[in-house]
Amino acid sequence: MNPVLLTGATGFIGRNLQTSLLNAETGVIAVVRPSSGHPDALEPGVEKRICDLGDSRQLISAIKQSRAVIYCAGSVRGRTLDDFRPANIDGVRSVVDAINQAGHNTPLLLISSLAASRPHVSDYANSKHLGEQEVIAHATFPWTIFRPPAVYGPGDKEMLPILKLARKGLIAPPGPVDQKLSLIHVQDVASAVLAWLDQPEKCLGKTFTLDDGHEGGYNWEEIAQACKKGRHYRLNIPHWILFGAGSINLFLSRLLGYAPMMTPGKARELTQPDWLCNNTALNQATGWSPEITLEQGVDSLFRESGD
Repeated sequence: MNPVLLTGATGFIGRNLQTSLLNAETGVIAVVRPSSGHPDALEPGVEKRICDLGDSRQLISAIKQSRAVIYCAGSVRGRTLDDFRPANIDGVRSVVDAINQAGHNTPLLLISSLAASRPHVSDYANSKHLGEQEVIAHATFPWTIFRPPAVYGPGDKEMLPILKLARKGLIAPPGPVDQKLSLIHVQDVASAVLAWLDQPEKCLGKTFTLDDGHEGGYNWEEIAQACKKGRHYRLNIPHWILFGAGSINLFLSRLLGYAPMMTPGKARELTQPDWLCNNTALNQATGWSPEITLEQGVDSLFRESGD
């Protein structure tokens, strides 16, 4: 059976996908940018293709050898929409065009983000929305879009600091007091991808959200209790501090030339009243269900990180 072509293989979700695909005895061709900061972060047995997403000749060649394409590349740091464009928009369009030109009707799974459902919130959210539109508007082949919420697990750098604080008895939520969040463990994201890969024909032209199955999401007290049972001290961060920090970091990034994570746009994402979704539609289409509860997931994460 032909392998799967994977972009973003060296990122947080991509690394976990490598492992899950190989464990399922599925070959993997990983497209790795020459400028990747982790060019060697590939599992043994993964075939590496070093090329830019704009290199149509090499993309078409790899696509012709693949049974499916999983687009997991993405950028989460940037000052403006143009900073997110190469990976989140233009890269998607390049892969769509390459699949069209390959002429093999190869199915594509775009791993987007729940943020794409609110493109007005930030440049990042808008870039994920526009990336989805590139698929919807231009694909002449079978396609599916996944919109996961906040993802945590081995290799995560965004959720882990907050979870570690909760483990020590301190809740410092960046969002509103009554904020509700859907969450999912990265291994459940990977198992959802495998469910799609087994029966992509049941997911044609559809956009699916996926979560860990906890109805109504979590508030911050529930997240804290999953990390450590008992009493927690709560430190509510005023929104003006988040927006102030975002503005200062944005200014410094322009001055020093780095790609910022914390910006006013990120502050707007963090202070939304909720980021909620469910996996009902994907379950009905494929039979997939998540297996890892939040308590199981954070226990495993803390063991692996030595906490």
